[in-house]
Amino acid sequence: MNSIPNTRDTRSGANAPEFSVSELSGAIKRALEEGFGYVRLRGEISGYRGPHASGHCYFALKDDKAKIEAVIWKGSFGRLRFKPEEGMEVIAQGKITTFPGSSKYQIVIEALEPAGAGALMALLEERKRKLAAEGLFDEERKKARPFLPKVVGIVTSPTGAVIRDMLHGFNERFPTRVLLWPVRVQGEGSAAEVAAAIRGFNALEAGGIIPRPDVLIVARGGGSLEDLWSFNEEIVVRAVAESEIPLISAVGHETDWTLIDLVADARAPTPTKAAEWAVPKYSELIENVEKLMLRKRTAVRRAIESARTHLKASARGLPKLQDLVALPRQRFDAVDRRLSRGLLANTRAHATRLARISGRLSTAPIVQKHSRCAERLEVLERRAGRALVNRVAVSRRMLDGQAALLKSLGYQSVLSRGFALVRNDAGQMVRQAASVAEGMAINIEFSDGSIEATANGPSGPGGGPEGGAKIKTDVPNSDQRGGKTPRQKTSGRGGQGSLF
Repeated sequence: MNSIPNTRDTRSGANAPEFSVSELSGAIKRALEEGFGYVRLRGEISGYRGPHASGHCYFALKDDKAKIEAVIWKGSFGRLRFKPEEGMEVIAQGKITTFPGSSKYQIVIEALEPAGAGALMALLEERKRKLAAEGLFDEERKKARPFLPKVVGIVTSPTGAVIRDMLHGFNERFPTRVLLWPVRVQGEGSAAEVAAAIRGFNALEAGGIIPRPDVLIVARGGGSLEDLWSFNEEIVVRAVAESEIPLISAVGHETDWTLIDLVADARAPTPTKAAEWAVPKYSELIENVEKLMLRKRTAVRRAIESARTHLKASARGLPKLQDLVALPRQRFDAVDRRLSRGLLANTRAHATRLARISGRLSTAPIVQKHSRCAERLEVLERRAGRALVNRVAVSRRMLDGQAALLKSLGYQSVLSRGFALVRNDAGQMVRQAASVAEGMAINIEFSDGSIEATANGPSGPGGGPEGGAKIKTDVPNSDQRGGKTPRQKTSGRGGQGSLF
């Protein structure tokens, strides 16, 4: 320790080094961690409320005199074989450290186990009461096993003697298709694998590539309470309760029991017994079928004999066939004789009536009616002819009027008054002299025909150059061709145009 100098400042520790709060907290943290390191701590869990939203767990370990804060980080919590529960006495292994934010020390737990078999049994009983209160062990919810399953699903270790014994049992009793879902049956993570296997079998679709089992068997050999603890985990118990496929529990020996034995639809004392329960024995089925066939044949033979005896007794009480049909046959003969006489009388009566009616029949009315119809038809024929002639005349007059109107409105009537129609070489109408270029070939149509011409040069209104091109025709004098109009042709263009 530092000595106190003899100065006027008599305060204790005046010459001690100065620390900040963070430095002092860090020094205390290092001192605890270096002084204790990893420890095994026994105590009762207090204040446990399950994992925090972050995945970490915070609670305390206490005894009758003191308590210490504890924390389990998210990564370590997932690896724990036993999950903490309120009031559970445990042995925790971890590291002593501090939390500077609140000036307290705590243990960071990395491993956790119950404090002895008594603690495990207490935890088991508590969990059993909790699940029983939820109705998971009720007999009403358990399903019946199928009589002859086509597919059996087994959840167990693929390497142990259990699966070999079960397959041998199937081969001896009734060979069937077996689907094995390999899992670990003890140790860390085994409970989650068993629960996933049960849910996986239930998730298979009927008729799929992998057939859905008709019955499930969860099996494991014998062991201590710690060895069988995976089958006491709540996740496994709830997976068995949710299974839609009937499930047989075959965990441990006959004296062992786990929580899934209580929730399963059936509990077999051994895995081999579970295989016997799952399928019937083939030889026993054949024997039973033969017994049933024998009983059936005997019963059918007795029924036939009884029916034959009853039939004979009933037949003796029936009258003879001749007695039954004698009276109806006599009545039939009497009716037959009366029918012949009745038919003859009916024929004669109808013949007499036909003779009377035929005398009243005559062709004169029919001939008269035919004559009247013929006369009426001739009158109608003459009226139809006159109506047709009148209709044709009216239509002809209407057509002539429309033709006269068309002629008066057509451009040919304008041409007959001394006008002419000019078209270019494309056959389009020329409306202005300015649109005619020199040397352009044009067609001039008159009332009696048309001629071809060529534009020679511009000519104004008085013959000046501003009015467009002069027109020069290629037509020679009429006396050069015998008085006929040269290159004159009748216009073959149809339709009606306009000069304006």
